[in-house]
Amino acid sequence: MANPHPIQRPVEEKLFHQRDALKAGAQGALVGGGAGLVLSAVQNSLAKQNVGAWGVFTRTGGTIASLATLTTVYSFSKVAAGNLREKDDAFNTTIGSFLGGAALALKSGSTPRILGYGAGFAVIMTAFDYSGGSLRGTRTEVPGMDEYERKEHLRLNRRRPIEETIADLGESRGIKPPGYEERRRERLKEKYGVEIKPVSALAE
Repeated sequence: MANPHPIQRPVEEKLFHQRDALKAGAQGALVGGGAGLVLSAVQNSLAKQNVGAWGVFTRTGGTIASLATLTTVYSFSKVAAGNLREKDDAFNTTIGSFLGGAALALKSGSTPRILGYGAGFAVIMTAFDYSGGSLRGTRTEVPGMDEYERKEHLRLNRRRPIEETIADLGESRGIKPPGYEERRRERLKEKYGVEIKPVSALAE
């Protein structure tokens, strides 16, 4: 049972720090290029005809270019939008994902497809970012907590009163609340008819 009087932690307002958009774009290119290379290799290995190892670049190399373009534009645009707005929120993800999806569909030359790819990718990524950016859900009760602070928050917020714990577990040798010895003597007297007198620790 949760503590009826939870401890509320004040949320500290974080200052925005500028980030390097070019560095973010380069990192996005590496991630997207690596993922595209793996996917291209899988496509090449599933080909019916033998195209050789270079088929990863010559036959299915478009996969590498597409994913690299998507992640580069997305990463660069997201960070650049945050720097211009001086905010770090889900709207930056919306901007970056729309431009990334639109860049992915540029080779089609179709305006509806470009807008559709951008809008679809923006909706998916914005919803993912707004909901916490994790498939397992948000792990912290207050944004910005590290793991130690999260556990301390849970411990303080969900600590149960000792009376409630004793009522659930019952009294035993390891759990001795105030008045335990008196109640123990009464129980022994009722059950066995033996009256036990307390022993003084002071020598007479």
